[in-house]
Amino acid sequence: MLIIFLAALMPALVLMWYVYHKDIQPEPANLVIKGFIYGAIATFISTLISGPLMNLGLFTNNPSGLMDCIKVSFLGAAIPEECAKLLMLWLLLRNCKEFDERYDGIVYAVAVGLGFASLENLMYVLSSGAAWFQVSISRALLAVPGHFAFAVAMGYYYSMNHFYGSAAPAGTKANIIVVPVLLHGVYDTLAFWSGVNEYLSGIITIGLLYFCFRLFKSTRRRIQDEATTNNDRYKIYRDSSPWDDTPDEQ
Repeated sequence: MLIIFLAALMPALVLMWYVYHKDIQPEPANLVIKGFIYGAIATFISTLISGPLMNLGLFTNNPSGLMDCIKVSFLGAAIPEECAKLLMLWLLLRNCKEFDERYDGIVYAVAVGLGFASLENLMYVLSSGAAWFQVSISRALLAVPGHFAFAVAMGYYYSMNHFYGSAAPAGTKANIIVVPVLLHGVYDTLAFWSGVNEYLSGIITIGLLYFCFRLFKSTRRRIQDEATTNNDRYKIYRDSSPWDDTPDEQ
């Protein structure tokens, strides 16, 4: 049983450690853990949105075509889950004095997103019976990185809105939720569609992994560019490849 728990939780914990490790001035561990717990709570909140939508017949959990995949992806997952995560992120940061650097928004959003992913992952793995190993591997490669990527986007726009307010680029406040929902919806649509069209599954899986990688790289670059403009790049993000083993600056 311990091995099953580790298989379900380890991918999110590794990604959380990675993001936390990249912070030059690390956030208080208790707040990051609190964000992780808030994310787990968000899994239950999301069902309060998706449940009624499914009861109204707006989507089905057994899609048989592309349109069904789009409906379940947006109405059953992207909109309810990202709204729930944003609510918990707002509750976490609304009076948070530690939220004083733009990269902090990424850290806390990722904590919430991976807390959500951890509990969701655990429920899927525990309910998969003898197939728990295959399920844990597939979700470690797709679902968890997906939640991580959506959280990075949410944290980026949340920080932009928090620190710049009315001076932020047009649409920044809306993008806090719109961008993660769109990314999540498209991501899940491709995932569901690969299940409906099994011959495309391998190609789409590779595409999804590439999508996560490019999303993280693109968002990181935008954070760096924005920080450079304001002469505080090193207060936000280390100036090295995100995939190397070079120790962080002290």
